[in-house]
Amino acid sequence: MDLQNISSVYFVGAGGIGMSALIRYFLAKGMKVGGYDKVPSGLTQELNTEGAAIHYTDDTGLIPEDFHSPSHTLVIYTPAVPDSHKELNWFRTNHFPVMKRAQLLGEITQTSKGLCVAGTHGKTTTSSMIAHLLKQSRVGCNAFLGGILKNYNSNLLLSDTSDLTVVEADEFDRSFHWLRPYMAVITSVDPDHLDIYGTPEAYRESFEHFTSLIRPDGCLVMKKGIPLTPHLKNGVKLYTYSGHEKADFYADNIRIGNGEIYVDFIAPDTQIADVRLGVPVKVNIENGVAAMAIAWLNGATAEEITKGMESFQGPERRFDFRLKKEDIVLIDDYAHHPAELKESILSVKELYAGKKVTGIFQPHLYSRTRDFVDDFASSLSLLDELILLDIYPAREEPIPGVTSRIIFDKVTIPDKQLCSKEQLLDVMAPGSYEVVLILGAGDIDRLVEPVKQLLDSGR
Repeated sequence: MDLQNISSVYFVGAGGIGMSALIRYFLAKGMKVGGYDKVPSGLTQELNTEGAAIHYTDDTGLIPEDFHSPSHTLVIYTPAVPDSHKELNWFRTNHFPVMKRAQLLGEITQTSKGLCVAGTHGKTTTSSMIAHLLKQSRVGCNAFLGGILKNYNSNLLLSDTSDLTVVEADEFDRSFHWLRPYMAVITSVDPDHLDIYGTPEAYRESFEHFTSLIRPDGCLVMKKGIPLTPHLKNGVKLYTYSGHEKADFYADNIRIGNGEIYVDFIAPDTQIADVRLGVPVKVNIENGVAAMAIAWLNGATAEEITKGMESFQGPERRFDFRLKKEDIVLIDDYAHHPAELKESILSVKELYAGKKVTGIFQPHLYSRTRDFVDDFASSLSLLDELILLDIYPAREEPIPGVTSRIIFDKVTIPDKQLCSKEQLLDVMAPGSYEVVLILGAGDIDRLVEPVKQLLDSGR
């Protein structure tokens, strides 16, 4: 569709992190922006302050007059919104142009050079790194991110001069098939969203189809060793990357200690020595190599890459250091897939070798808990101590017999507790802690500040 004819944009599911970047994009263009979300949040309150008109009751009578014209109003919705949604059905019945969020991102990547990062995990951090490396260089970029990048306190970056657009390519509901990447990164293809895909094979095939969408003048930067057969158009270049072994792009001379990580970045025809990671956790070696590869392929200099990696503060809730003292450390992380949990826990245990690591985990989705219960238990058993919360349902209805207890019973460490969110602070109060890791993708983020206050006060 021709976005030039649009003067107002309405968002159904406005409070999602990906949706909020698009809301800010249209506000920056001077358009009228409104929408609905199920509950208010800090993010929706910020968006209202910035000029969006967001309400929280599914009622067509609450749709403002500015969004009543099908010829001038575009409607964007997230796949998490049910088909029974009254406002969404009103727009469809009255023949408004209605798009998924990913469709709109697809339009944007067709009119610019999309740098699209896909993967079961690592995509938010990697895309944020790419955006920061390019933004602080002479190259520049636009970016629609899946997390609030702390360097800019935003998930949207805009440029008046660059035609590069960094996009987090979301595989949920096959959304990333709307994108047309100039360059793509694939970080991982560990099975997930089996409620959508059915089988691990179908999940992997979805990523293979994604690779077929890369422009003929572009390239794919793929983690070495992942079980994926790319389907590339003629002319598309294929590069591999790794955080621990030789590849087209890889890290060498890795030094971890005293809360710092240094690496040498090796590219096909260059080497950048002594790159310091601004967020020093082991998994960011791998994420950093992918990000530096994309920055290098788009013309960032060695000096710009070194400076950018060192100054990178990370997105909120991705290895987010919330308390860092000699006697107590609190890290908040969005990890919610078993492979992510394993990487997160092992990274923290290596960074703080010899210290007790306590994990507080909130499982996300009944279906994911059911499908990966053994893997969850294995990853969480790497902790020294576990506090396991109830499942966050998100878009799902309960599944009989599926609760956090099925994970809890399979966790092998003896120091483990099961409790509700409401009980957490009381459960924690008598304990002793050295490194605390908060994990999950639901509403566990609302507990971070209370836990921080508890730990910081010494109880």
